[in-house]
Amino acid sequence: MRSEQETARAIERYSDTVRRLCAVHLKNDADTEDIFQTVFLKYVLSSVSFENDEHEKAWFIRVTINACKDLLRSFFRSHTVSLDEALERPAALPPDYRDVWDAVFSLPQKYRDVVYLHYFEDYTAPQISRILGKNVNTVYTLLTRSKQMLREKLGGEYDYE
Repeated sequence: MRSEQETARAIERYSDTVRRLCAVHLKNDADTEDIFQTVFLKYVLSSVSFENDEHEKAWFIRVTINACKDLLRSFFRSHTVSLDEALERPAALPPDYRDVWDAVFSLPQKYRDVVYLHYFEDYTAPQISRILGKNVNTVYTLLTRSKQMLREKLGGEYDYE
């Protein structure tokens, strides 16, 4: 862990660089502040020893860019309703779908995620693959298995295509 003096020096030297990089990548003041704090927290907790000032600056740039990319990759999560919240709003569902909804939410998590994203949010398997960080063929397999589980739970009376 770094000392308070080292941290203050780093903030003084690299705060403008970190903020500018965040602004370019994120275009959002609130997210910029979040990443700014994340980067300097990583610095404080880091045990990396730097060869020189250029090495230290390069470290800040790389960590900032990676943190921005991580935030942008997870961006969809902050703009969607969680499955738990959606479950608490069943009135928005037509009554015919209530038993389907209940069956979907009784599936194990890995199946529930792909079914929800595919059938309720209209994502394709390749899109789901990118969102969940799974292989496309794995997503297809999970969808196939979940359809079979749903047929068993619902008595085969629904068409899931």
